[in-house]
Amino acid sequence: MIPPRYWLIVPAAGIGQRMQAECPKQYLRIEGRFILDLTLSRTLDAAAFAGCMVALNAGDQWWPESEASRDKRIQTCRGGAERADSVLAALRALGDNAAPDDWVLVHDAARPCLHQDDLNRLIATVGEHKVGGLLAAPLTETVKRSDGATPPAVAETVDRRALWRAQTPQMFRYSVLASALERALEEGHPVTDESSAVEFSGNIPLLVEGRPDNIKVTVPADLALAGFILSQF
Repeated sequence: MIPPRYWLIVPAAGIGQRMQAECPKQYLRIEGRFILDLTLSRTLDAAAFAGCMVALNAGDQWWPESEASRDKRIQTCRGGAERADSVLAALRALGDNAAPDDWVLVHDAARPCLHQDDLNRLIATVGEHKVGGLLAAPLTETVKRSDGATPPAVAETVDRRALWRAQTPQMFRYSVLASALERALEEGHPVTDESSAVEFSGNIPLLVEGRPDNIKVTVPADLALAGFILSQF
């Protein structure tokens, strides 16, 4: 029996409006390197991937300047309007090479601080599971639910003991993820991450505890924080 292979998908078609920058956030620089280059090189160097597919915006003008554009391990495809569209496009682009039981790891383009130990733990923990799982971090702060007013007030304090912050990579069988995304999009179900689509399909992913410093660069303050975290590895 041929063992399943591992494929990396990085949806990078977003425009990063919350960063209020002149380019998408994945093309902002940390120590002179694109965030996307850091994300791809660190992830691909940390495990034995069979290949990588990056979904790009149709109007992307920065990719040719990237280190990743010259990496023979990486292929690109045209992404979609939403994350789920881009991931599904990448899955279809891999379709001639990936087997139904192969593993697909989907990782955020602007999450460059993934630690190799977390990636190894995810692969080892999920490796024999029939569905897959994701890195996540248990909530440690007290969580408040607002009343929705302006200005908001506290409606209640939420029990955080069963709450986790979803991270990436999220790792699923090729066939499970492809069919889950297709169904969710066809039925208009909101897909905030790959796990939400898999859950909607009736499958139950595993939660694998990851480091809290596996941050996603979303707002300007995150850029300096990501740089500091990377300097500590």
